[in-house]
Amino acid sequence: MPTYTLKVNGQARTLDVPADTPLLWALRDNLNLVGTKYGCGLGLCGACTVHLNGAPVRSCQTPVSAVGSMPVTTIEGLDPAGAHPLQQAWCEHDVPQCGYCQAGQIMTAAALLKQTSSPSDADIDAAMAGNLCRCGTYVRIRAAIKGAAAMGKPLEAAK
Repeated sequence: MPTYTLKVNGQARTLDVPADTPLLWALRDNLNLVGTKYGCGLGLCGACTVHLNGAPVRSCQTPVSAVGSMPVTTIEGLDPAGAHPLQQAWCEHDVPQCGYCQAGQIMTAAALLKQTSSPSDADIDAAMAGNLCRCGTYVRIRAAIKGAAAMGKPLEAAK
């Protein structure tokens, strides 16, 4: 079995897993980072979204062998203290109902705000279109993204 060293949330982590192991399962089963959720397994729902080299990716469709030396950021690494503007805005706007999709929603929103510091509704809708919420909290998600953008704090993931 191959050995991979991944930089996850700023730390080098070594795994002995098959090359085709989805990053999702490496994170959850091997590294015990369970904030990233399994949703559909097809990359369609966004629950498993993490950042790979700063870009949002579906970890259920990303094999460990494709990660290489690119850094991986999970919801646990966005801000371990929960002080990232999006994490704060999510609470202030009461976004979660069941909460299942929220890590993927936040990770996608963080990538959006990194690129567009003051997104329009159309920007938000386009960026978030691939993230599904069974509870239908889309209006609150949009409000929280706008709220985080308005905070004017750094929107980078914690290092």
